[in-house]
Amino acid sequence: MSLIRLIIYLALSIATISGASAGSLAKPDGKPILVISGKIENTNKGSTAEFDRAMLEAIGLQTIETTTPWYDKRVRFEGVPLDKLMELVGATGTKVTAVALNDYVTTIPLDDFKKFKVVLALKRDGEYMPVRDKGPLFIVYPYESDPQLQSQTYYTRSAWQVAKLIIE
Repeated sequence: MSLIRLIIYLALSIATISGASAGSLAKPDGKPILVISGKIENTNKGSTAEFDRAMLEAIGLQTIETTTPWYDKRVRFEGVPLDKLMELVGATGTKVTAVALNDYVTTIPLDDFKKFKVVLALKRDGEYMPVRDKGPLFIVYPYESDPQLQSQTYYTRSAWQVAKLIIE
């Protein structure tokens, strides 16, 4: 993403998050890795919002260090706070259906994102996650922050290889 486009994108992002009216988001320069559709107010391709990796990273990354049922040791994930991403697209629904590249589908209450500080991880232990290892995007809860998160309910909401988020 060029510096000028990044500045424009960040300005629009800040305006959108701060409550500006519905509108268009910057378009991705690179190949989109995430498409958000459904009940959203801010778009950049028809009725959807497409994001490439640079656009997601420009929102700002948050780190979660936690154990998971999928790895043998404590893992450090870096990703976009999903509550910020939902604010950016102007999500107005109550739930999100995540669709993965392998066609796995899970539904998540929208308020989980703010309540638990859930991230859409791009990196694991400092490295971008390839598709063959749960990438490019993985919904991660801070499992150790609350005992209720260490349950099948939240593990099934933790989709990897996420390609689409549908706001309902």
